[in-house]
Amino acid sequence: MSLTNILIPTYAQMLRTLSALLDKAQKQLPGPEAQALLSARLAPDMYPLSSQVRFACLQAQEAIFRLRGEPLPELLEQLAREGRLAGEEPGSISDAQARIDDALSRLGTLEPDALDAGAQRQIALELPTGMIFDMNGDQYARDWALPQFYFHLVTAYAILRSRGIELGKADYVPHMFAYVRPGTGGS
Repeated sequence: MSLTNILIPTYAQMLRTLSALLDKAQKQLPGPEAQALLSARLAPDMYPLSSQVRFACLQAQEAIFRLRGEPLPELLEQLAREGRLAGEEPGSISDAQARIDDALSRLGTLEPDALDAGAQRQIALELPTGMIFDMNGDQYARDWALPQFYFHLVTAYAILRSRGIELGKADYVPHMFAYVRPGTGGS
């Protein structure tokens, strides 16, 4: 399977899931309480929900540029900075939804094979700490891009659950209902 076929549908369906989780939180809590969720953390040394949303959006878009050997645009550099500073400036749920919409829009512009040539491209991934990882595109997709994306997505889910938002497995993987065999309890 190609990198494009693995990454882009995965990012898109899970970003839509993240959007739906935020919608559900907003429906379950009054306005100010829902907005306060954006500052919620699982642990004091972890980033808040607002950062998790931004980082999930960043991860989904960053892969596009890295796998095509292109520099990250300033817009994504800004998203990374916002994510690191979101504890002080969490924004609103509308802001979070806009970040998700922007990421989905960018993903939607890609050609069916847009990332495939990057499978063997050498990628140097430098973290803000100065640590640098050297890998090829396949390794980057498998060992960094998808795990990091899911880390932030699952952390956002866990923050919402820890704050009493009623969510279940079906809210996390709603795309799976397209595969339910008729007559097996899901239809």
